Amino acid sequence: MPWQNNDGDGKKGRRNPWDPQGTGGKPKNPWGEPPRSGPEDRPKSGGAPDFDEFIRRSQEKLRNLGGGNGGGGPRGGNGGGGRPNLPWGLIAGGVVLVFLATSSAYRVDAGERAVISRFGKYLVTTGPGFHLKLPTPIDHVTKVRFEHIRTTEVATLDANSENLMITGDQNIINIAYAVRWRLNSAENYLYSVADPDGTVRDATESAMREVIGRTSLNNAIGPARAAVAEEVRENLQLILDGYNSGVRVQGIDINKADPPAAVDEAFKDVSAAQQDAEQYQNQARAYAQQVEAQAAGATAAFDKVYAEYRLAPEVTRKRLYMETMETVLKRVDKTIVETPGGVQTYLPLPEVRRQAAKSAAAAENGQ
Repeated sequence: MPWQNNDGDGKKGRRNPWDPQGTGGKPKNPWGEPPRSGPEDRPKSGGAPDFDEFIRRSQEKLRNLGGGNGGGGPRGGNGGGGRPNLPWGLIAGGVVLVFLATSSAYRVDAGERAVISRFGKYLVTTGPGFHLKLPTPIDHVTKVRFEHIRTTEVATLDANSENLMITGDQNIINIAYAVRWRLNSAENYLYSVADPDGTVRDATESAMREVIGRTSLNNAIGPARAAVAEEVRENLQLILDGYNSGVRVQGIDINKADPPAAVDEAFKDVSAAQQDAEQYQNQARAYAQQVEAQAAGATAAFDKVYAEYRLAPEVTRKRLYMETMETVLKRVDKTIVETPGGVQTYLPLPEVRRQAAKSAAAAENGQ
């Protein structure tokens, strides 16, 4: 038999790999042998591998990696004064589970949007609420303030700075303005342009210079300021839409629009003179309208008199004479009385009235 060891006759056969010690008899079960604890118990060179020894050595290596028992024994406990064995496998598994749980769930607040990218490529945009995703680093979340109104000061004037532009009539204006904007596409805001805030600033300045270059100085600093701001907003929105920037322009605020500081005083004098001239013109127009109204009324009255004159010329002529004399002589201190026998003396009633009024006044003062 190929598995036969030395028999009782002294005959030698092949060594049974299941009986390396030559105990004879039937092959012995390798799993029933006690574990070997020393190098003398290891299989000799050329013999079959001992699986118990392999398992035991593997367990010792794991215990050593996990803190070991300080050489206190093969199966050890806390013998020999070493540290206690810790369940490192459970701890590692718990850490992995916590990491997966925290990196797979996210919350989006009100007024925000969350942009999800998978391996760096845009995937989806989510709104407010609680959401799930694949763990990091597979999916990455970027939150942006979506409904917030942002204000970018493009030019701010102070005592030491000027923001000069050339107007349409070849003058120079010193202008300060700001742009109000918000997002209308979170993914475009994050991925379409490299510097969204800087793009908004540069595009606003470009649009403002274009509009100011077609507007006169007087209109830019005066009545057309609101129209200039609206035109700048429309042009800016077209520029940003062309970039797919994900930005919606809310408005342009022109905070200050004045001539340069070097000519500001002279320009104020010119403006004051223009205002005075406009005031005088308004007064002249009001007086002209008043005179025209009076002339129109007199004309209408004369037309009515002329219509009556045509019906009765003699009566109308006498009436006109009497009314004219009454108007002329009503403040004259004389009375003319026409009698058939000529002019008679008359009682000066106006003088009598004046004397009576003086006497009454003196009596009141004396009291």
